Amino acid sequence: MIARFNQNRFGPIGIDIGSRSVKLAQFSADGKRLIEASRWDLPPEANGDLDEAASDDLIVEALVQAREGRAFRGTDATLCLNHRQLFLQNIRVSKTAQTSLDRTVQQEAAGRVPFPVAEAEIRYVEAADIRQGDAVMREVILMACHRPVLERSLQLVERAGYRPVAVDVEPTSLVRTYASQFRRDEDQQIRTMYVHVGYASTLVVIAQGEDLLFVKYIELGGKQFDEAVSRKLKMDLPDSASLRRNNGDRRSARQDPEITRSVADAMRPAVERLTSELSMCVRYHSVTFRGRPLERFVLGGGEASETLLESLTKRIGLDGELSDPFRMYARNGMTGRTSHWDIAAGLALREMTSIA
Repeated sequence: MIARFNQNRFGPIGIDIGSRSVKLAQFSADGKRLIEASRWDLPPEANGDLDEAASDDLIVEALVQAREGRAFRGTDATLCLNHRQLFLQNIRVSKTAQTSLDRTVQQEAAGRVPFPVAEAEIRYVEAADIRQGDAVMREVILMACHRPVLERSLQLVERAGYRPVAVDVEPTSLVRTYASQFRRDEDQQIRTMYVHVGYASTLVVIAQGEDLLFVKYIELGGKQFDEAVSRKLKMDLPDSASLRRNNGDRRSARQDPEITRSVADAMRPAVERLTSELSMCVRYHSVTFRGRPLERFVLGGGEASETLLESLTKRIGLDGELSDPFRMYARNGMTGRTSHWDIAAGLALREMTSIA
């Protein structure tokens, strides 16, 4: 692992390449000032049947356009591995095993990852000690990436004119964003469920302070919401997506009540599926990680909205808040919801830069 400490007056540019858009964020080196944030939507064909080369070209162009004419400083960048690139699984290992934890995790990974372990970059996070019957086990979050996939990601950002100095993953980036906001000693003892709803999937992270306990990807997001609205209202998919977003992005007082009711009714089955998945995550936490209850629920991602937050909090029984990764910063004229920058912000806040 190569490591470099950034001694500039500005941190790296956090790059979050999603299914529908590219998000960039950058802070001052001390993390106290937002330098710039930018989003550039990918064209619809980026989620079509394009070959790898054509898809890469669209992403590179989006990365170039997202930075063009903006106030970003330098080209150092932290990029992110997402649900499409990352194999992720919670595993349990014995605390009394004679072999080292590194070796044990490598052995577990060899039988689980869907690609040759010799071609894998493997990392893990020790979550907590748990009791399984009479034995004390250690819960470990295993993360792995196929090395050719990692190399492709690095090449994409280099082609766009950036200098990659770190590679991170979505779960740790998400928690880092809010660890920078919840800094009091008592905040470090609170267990929080972070739910990042994207277009293609939903990321669920349960953490105590900065320490990850549980991570899961749910294959449900904005794509399923759009499809539900399209079926219910008998609209073409692009029209249903436009209707849902245009109405949802407005403040509550400016939303059309009839459209809001129709869209909410159409989305109800998909939202109930998401609620069921989140409830299972809450139950897993309560059974596995005893001692402290979940106290906070933060909803973020590009699909987060006040309407969705209200629906989820009613059903899962936790008080929730809408994500705002820039709540501590001067916005420099930025308006509207900022929840889609929650991962990019965490990438940009990384203190030490490193490339695996």
